[in-house]
Amino acid sequence: MGLLFLACLFHSCEDEHVNPYRILSLDSLRELRESSYALNSQTIRSYLRRLSRADADSMIPDYRLREYYANERPFLWIDRNGLDNRADTLLRYLDGVEKMGFSQRKFAVPQIKEDLGRIRKLHLESKGDTLDINLLMARLEYNMTKAYLRYAVGQRYGFSNPTFLLNRIDEKQPSQQTVYDTTRYQKLFDIAIEHPTSAFYGKALRKITTDSVGEFLHDIQPTDSLYHRLLARVSNDSIGMEERGKLVCNLERCRWRMRDFQEWPDKYVLVNIPAFQLYAHDGDSLLPMRVVCGKFNTKTPLLASKIKRMDINPKWFIPKSIVENEVARHAGNRRWFESHRYFIRHRKTGKRIEPERVSWGMLKSGDYLVAQEGGPGNSLGRIIFRFDNPFSVFLHDTSSPGVFGRDNRGASHGCVRVQKPFDLAVYMLSKKDETTIDKLRYSMTADVSKKGNQYETDPETGEKVVVEDTLNRQRLIGSVDVSPEVPLLITYFTVFPDEKGVLRTYKDVYGYDRVIAHHLRNYRD
Repeated sequence: MGLLFLACLFHSCEDEHVNPYRILSLDSLRELRESSYALNSQTIRSYLRRLSRADADSMIPDYRLREYYANERPFLWIDRNGLDNRADTLLRYLDGVEKMGFSQRKFAVPQIKEDLGRIRKLHLESKGDTLDINLLMARLEYNMTKAYLRYAVGQRYGFSNPTFLLNRIDEKQPSQQTVYDTTRYQKLFDIAIEHPTSAFYGKALRKITTDSVGEFLHDIQPTDSLYHRLLARVSNDSIGMEERGKLVCNLERCRWRMRDFQEWPDKYVLVNIPAFQLYAHDGDSLLPMRVVCGKFNTKTPLLASKIKRMDINPKWFIPKSIVENEVARHAGNRRWFESHRYFIRHRKTGKRIEPERVSWGMLKSGDYLVAQEGGPGNSLGRIIFRFDNPFSVFLHDTSSPGVFGRDNRGASHGCVRVQKPFDLAVYMLSKKDETTIDKLRYSMTADVSKKGNQYETDPETGEKVVVEDTLNRQRLIGSVDVSPEVPLLITYFTVFPDEKGVLRTYKDVYGYDRVIAHHLRNYRD
């Protein structure tokens, strides 16, 4: 048995085979290499430069994109192993742009999907030709970065810049410009909103390299409840093109994020110009009312501020433009000025000037101001709500309440007239004690144009008898501080919830939808 084992052992040693791959090196594999699948970083960069030079798109993210690749910065999506699931994460978000009313083509989605499929299947044949894999990889790198930046900036800050767009609509009249004024346009948008910074772009690009694309794109989505209500409606295939276009414009407004009012407090006032409505919020309570806003040629500006004071029976200091266009032609006519309770002062001296001594040229010069006495008949009504703003516009009462019955209530020179001034005044009070409320009511109804008691002569005795105590000055108040100050937003939504929370559609009274839609064509077919 032992001899048999030894015989087998020696026989096995004699039949041992030599491993043919034992001296194999990388050079030995060169002949197996398929050149059409070989990646070359310099070739990819060359293609990136070509793509950048051929790209004529002019959105801000597009300029940032070209700047990045012009400086030959590191690749973001591709490496020696190809592409990973970050591309799929990006595509999941980009697939949703159609629901936002945009075109996937404007985000290169069809091209990205086609190129990604070819790379993953190594299917490089196209119409009888073999595509250069380096071109495919360069195109994927460029298009994905472009789509990513466009989407990220748009969803976080808006696909348009209202500070630029809305402040280049109405040109100033020559009389509104000074010698040193180089601004050609009326300022119509004065809400401080956030804009993308270099730090944001840097952060966005770093998120790609750290595989945090999904987390980042999730975090930048608008959180406003109105945005999601509008998004649900624009996704409905049954709506018409006109309604879809209006919804897209209002979705865009929801993306603009204010710097000063990141979170609104329980108590604030919102004026929506297209609806000609004011909504005074205080926790769960809501005080709605109609308002009158500026005419098309004298638009009410969009702004954010805080109501700080209420003045009762205010004087109206007439703006220079109104003096020039409506008042100056009555220069010298005492009866006309007295019938309107207007008076004239010299600006430098403060001295009152008799109307008959003032000429048309004097009023046009700007050296004289014209004001209206407070009280009944004053154009500001009986109360004005003051807040800081560069336009000299305010919320106020009116001496012509009939205008609230109109549907289109664009009738002012820019101020906002309120339908329920007394109710709004009470709303402003932090402590609603009956004494203050009573004084407010009395001050807003008393005839302060009369200087004292009214008398009649008794026909029998010939004595003067008081028939009316025309003014109880102890009950009069001239001004009330609003403390704490109440935030105010004058905004512009053509689709917006009414006081019952129902989404309503309103006319584009100032044409702002048209301006926004024209810009957003860069993201639509």
